[in-house]
Formats: sequence, structure tokens, C-alpha cells
Amino acid sequence: MRLRHHGLGLFFAAIFLAALVGQAIVGHADFNHAQAAHHGDPISLGRYVTSSAFGGDVLENWQSEYLQFTLYILTTVWLLQRGSPESKPLDKRGRESDADQRVGEHASERSPRWARVGGLRTRLYSNSLVIVMTAIFFASWGVQAVAGRVSYNAEQLDHQEAAVGLVQYIGSSDFWDRTLQNWQSEFLAVGSMAVLSIYLRQRGSPESKPVGAPHDATGGE
Repeated sequence: MRLRHHGLGLFFAAIFLAALVGQAIVGHADFNHAQAAHHGDPISLGRYVTSSAFGGDVLENWQSEYLQFTLYILTTVWLLQRGSPESKPLDKRGRESDADQRVGEHASERSPRWARVGGLRTRLYSNSLVIVMTAIFFASWGVQAVAGRVSYNAEQLDHQEAAVGLVQYIGSSDFWDRTLQNWQSEFLAVGSMAVLSIYLRQRGSPESKPVGAPHDATGGE
């Protein structure tokens, strides 16, 4: 029964690890194929998963996912979408009152301690989700830049061209091509979800309105 209470998190943790292992295996095979094509030596799987090639590929996806959710969390505070369950009700725009958010004197005994104490701790806790998501985004984007630069310079040396510094690489078309191809797909997916859920339904899903709800019902209406 307790496992069932955590099924969503466990399911996505399992398929995340399976996908990451799968990416490592096929990425290793593809890397060694490219090595052979360039008359280079193959490398072991262990060396590949610690390489900049694998790290860059993984982190360029991670950073775009965390950017997507960071922006979504922030924009849904103030921006509304009539008829979408992904939007707050139309009369709830903004940060809402302390009573609505159950903080300070409006908190209950079961509320998190930092929601009850008030002051700086409550202000920090009130924005803790965005703070952490933003930190993870910038950390993964930074490591992507470092790993991407190493891979880029390896290709530069293979073509007998000069290596570039980190700042120069961040301003390069290679870095922004890798970055923007992920960002545009994330923004498309989130926008599609917000709009399609106005008219389409999935019975039993909290991401969908009830099947019989009118198209203009918004948020929790």
C-alpha cells in the first residue's frame, strides 16, 4: 500500500534510469562508430559515461526541462488561460492573499513550519520551488557549457583548428544550436498542453478537466 502511495514518483524514477542507461549504451556505440570512421581508438562504456560527449548530451536536455518548469511555475502566477485546467481560475491572478495561501496566522498546525513562522523564512519558503528549480537550471546549463566546450574543442583539434575558451564557446552557434533546439520543443509542449486541455480530456487525470466540464471552465472551476 505504501508503494502505491508513491507510484508516480517511483514510476518516473524507474523509466528515467532505464532511459539514461539506454542512452549511455546506444551513445557509446555511436561514439565508437564515429571513432572508427575517424581512425580513432574505441573507448569503454565506463569512460564514455564520464566523458564530455555523454555529459553534454544529457545536460542539454536537463537544463531545458528545468527551464520549462521554472517558467511555467512563474508565468502561471500572473498569466491565465481561459478554459485550461493548467491555469488558475480567472479571479485568482497574482500571488493571492495570505488567507488563500494559508501562511502566517492563516496556517494550520499541519502546515509546514516555515509557512507558519512568518518573516524572511516564510518569504523564502513561499518561493522555494522556483528558487531550487532555477538553481538546478543554471547549474545544469553551466555544466552543459563546460562539457560542450570540451567536445567542441576535440572536434576542432580533429579538424586541425584552434580551440576556443569557455566564454567564446558560449557565444558560438554550436552552443546556441544545442540550447535552442531543446528550448523550442519544451515551449511548444507546454503551450500545446495548456491550449489542447481546453477542448480535450483524459478521464481520471488531474491534468485534465472532468470529461463533462464545459470548455470555458478554468482551473479548479
